[in-house]
Amino acid sequence: MSVLRGSAGSLMFRSSYSEVDGKEVDILQEGELSCAFFVSFMLHAFGLISDMHATVSGTLRDMEKSGWQKIEALKEGCVISWEPIDCKSGVHGHLGFYLGDDLAISHTDSDKAPAIHHFTYGIPSGVPARKIIGAYWHPKLGS
Repeated sequence: MSVLRGSAGSLMFRSSYSEVDGKEVDILQEGELSCAFFVSFMLHAFGLISDMHATVSGTLRDMEKSGWQKIEALKEGCVISWEPIDCKSGVHGHLGFYLGDDLAISHTDSDKAPAIHHFTYGIPSGVPARKIIGAYWHPKLGS
């Protein structure tokens, strides 16, 4: 939990380069598409998935293969998956971690870095700003 909280503001997840059609391209678009890279980096660093990923779908597949299970209630340290929304670069899902006390950390477009925020990005008019579609837990994290 201290590593997650300490990652807030880090610029290290902003870019990752890959060859696309013979050209080197920043597939994370300078932090616009970095949530999966941030989450998978953290999970991989602690041996909770097999590799790092640039996409939400790739991260979730690896989590499933690595023993992550969907849970009903949020737990401190669980991975949160938010509903896809329309962004500058298309419709994208989003991943982050639940920190407890109605807070989460995820790589945000506005900061282009991991940031601590309300776990649903707020509740304007009594409705969560972004719906959570999944919460995931790994047995190695305890009960």
